Amino acid sequence: MDNKQDFTQGSIFGKMVQFMFPILGAQILQAMYGAVDMLIVGRFGTNAGISAVSTGSSIMNLVTFVLSALASGVMILIGRYLGERRNERIGKLIGSAVAFFLILAAVLMVVLVVFAKPIAILMQAPEEAVDLTAQYIRICGVGFVFVVFHNLISCIFRGLGNSKLPLLFVAIACVVNIGADLLLIAVFGMNVAGAAIATIFAQAVSVILSLLIIRKQKLAFTFSRKDIRLGSEAEAFIRVGAPLALQELLTNISFLALCAFINRLGLDASNGYGIAQKIQSFIMLIPSSIMQCMASFVAQNVGAGKEDRAKKECYMV
Repeated sequence: MDNKQDFTQGSIFGKMVQFMFPILGAQILQAMYGAVDMLIVGRFGTNAGISAVSTGSSIMNLVTFVLSALASGVMILIGRYLGERRNERIGKLIGSAVAFFLILAAVLMVVLVVFAKPIAILMQAPEEAVDLTAQYIRICGVGFVFVVFHNLISCIFRGLGNSKLPLLFVAIACVVNIGADLLLIAVFGMNVAGAAIATIFAQAVSVILSLLIIRKQKLAFTFSRKDIRLGSEAEAFIRVGAPLALQELLTNISFLALCAFINRLGLDASNGYGIAQKIQSFIMLIPSSIMQCMASFVAQNVGAGKEDRAKKECYMV
């Protein structure tokens, strides 16, 4: 393992700062996704489109954040295995994660596509925005596998102590998303459909390019297609990630309930809430970045039997 990615030795503060800032940068770019969609739909689309993107993205955020929290279990276990110098288990862990999230993404795709309109109605989307909200959810559902694996790949590399590559992947997706938004919404007038297609297309480009980049990386473990199967490692990362996923689920359900209440007040109130929510999402980026940074640091040091060093990291925060 590269010395920069080895958190069991060297300056705690220096390595934490070097690791955390790329995570924060990636989080900022990730938050820009919804904000850019809202901005461009607001400028070139319709009022109903703003409400649809707001409500639809709230649903997609719930599913995405919960799965990302679950994938954090993979990140934590990778860090622990690195600390224990049991790199041979990492390939099997990643293979189990790929198999598990493939199945989960397929199930969620069916749910989002089939139940898009009932979900929009349940969220009490304004009458003018119900069909557009369902359209947004349905399109995002079709390409949801790319969203899942975009986040899984980022968690894997952060577990390996590399936060710069996930930043690169998110930056690629952000640039593609902005370009696609402008093309599909401003030029072709596709409104909400354009925003959803742009988001999924950007995630797909990011995943494909990240896989090409990964093939050129010198990794700390071996991985083959034979590793892609459900095994004991799946149970291990689910056990670690489930409490984090439950926390995200409860938090985002409260936001969904608030969104539904606001939607009942009409289109203007729904639009205002959506814009305010996008601004508010930036506020939580720093604590979220610190959490991911601490998870990787503590996992490596606990795995290496350096609990005192792990405690020092926690005290510094």
